[in-house]
Amino acid sequence: MEEDFDREIKVVVLGNGGVGKTSMIRRFCKGIFTDEYKKTIGVDFLEKAQFVDALQEEVRFMLWDTAGQEEFDAITRTYYRGAGSAVIAFSTTDLDSFKAVPSWKDKIIAECGDIAMCLVQNKVDLIDRAVVSGEDVEAMARQLGLKLYRTCVKENINVTEVFGYLAELHHKKLQTGQLSQQPATAAITAPPGSAAANAAAASASAAPPQHSKAETVTEMPQLHDSPLVIDLKPSKVRTKGKKSLKDKFTACSVA
Repeated sequence: MEEDFDREIKVVVLGNGGVGKTSMIRRFCKGIFTDEYKKTIGVDFLEKAQFVDALQEEVRFMLWDTAGQEEFDAITRTYYRGAGSAVIAFSTTDLDSFKAVPSWKDKIIAECGDIAMCLVQNKVDLIDRAVVSGEDVEAMARQLGLKLYRTCVKENINVTEVFGYLAELHHKKLQTGQLSQQPATAAITAPPGSAAANAAAASASAAPPQHSKAETVTEMPQLHDSPLVIDLKPSKVRTKGKKSLKDKFTACSVA
């Protein structure tokens, strides 16, 4: 028996300009990547319906891509409201983006409260050009109480896992009364004619997709209360040819 899914989450993706926020959203929603960098002006919007294994149901992610430049701060903070989760991203090769992480968390808490959040270290394929040590990154995650994911949007490493985790943590916070259920598009008024406004209007007028899996929702696996760190470890499988980055980082461990 088919049933409609009605779980939706507004996700805001935060971080300094140039850390890969737009690329992460496009990779997750459209499965594409481009090296061309275009500064996000204000905000942009995409959405994707994704089946989340931990919840055994389909979730509609409403993803808001925010500009990281300070001159857009007054505009972008308006779009935080109504968010149920947030990605705070920084780049392996940009020390300022790493130092700015605590201020991004403060901004989202000021507008939305203690919603589901995680910390993302992007561009791990450029680890040889890293400007911050792995130990410092992990210390930051522990200090802020955030789970850390190390991602490579270019090679599509850990991108889907980030949003799956946010859906799971969002569900847990709803169940424990730390969040109230709101429509993902609540309290959002995009500038007329903007990409965000057009996308939101199209979403509102479209009929909700049908969920094709008639499965009983089982108890969600217990999440750890303390922050976890996702470490990428080289695969032990040896090949005669040159390995791709994805081959080298096929295994993840939770510490």
